Amino acid sequence: MNDIADTEWALAQRVVSEALEWVGTPYRHQASRKGVGCDCLGLMRGVWRALYGAEPEDPGPYSADWTETTGEDRLLQAARRHCREVDIAGLAQGHLILLRWRPHLPAKHVGIMTAEHAFVHAYQGMEVTVSGLVPQWRRRIAGVFAFPPLPAA
Repeated sequence: MNDIADTEWALAQRVVSEALEWVGTPYRHQASRKGVGCDCLGLMRGVWRALYGAEPEDPGPYSADWTETTGEDRLLQAARRHCREVDIAGLAQGHLILLRWRPHLPAKHVGIMTAEHAFVHAYQGMEVTVSGLVPQWRRRIAGVFAFPPLPAA
């Protein structure tokens, strides 16, 4: 491996390790506290804080139906501002995936790949869990993103 590949692999391992520590956290809309409560965005925010020390931006309050009411693809836009977009063919451990519930709707769900065919996420009625990236999930992918490099120590 070269230095860049080694660095990306090490970051992916840290992302996965942190994300898996959230498994079992109860679902709580707008929350982002490991072991206490989070929603899917809160999971991503908490992993980001653990890696970078602070969140890249404040999402502000949001309702459960925020994408349906605004029609804006705010989640996809934010991911593009802070992460590197990856072709779905390059989907790998440690990548952030954004999902749409329906093809015509904006991305509304977030997960973090933990293995080639598995991701960790939170959704209403479930605690943070690892799910298989089965066809029903895969066809909902709206974007794949790599976390940015960690700041130099």
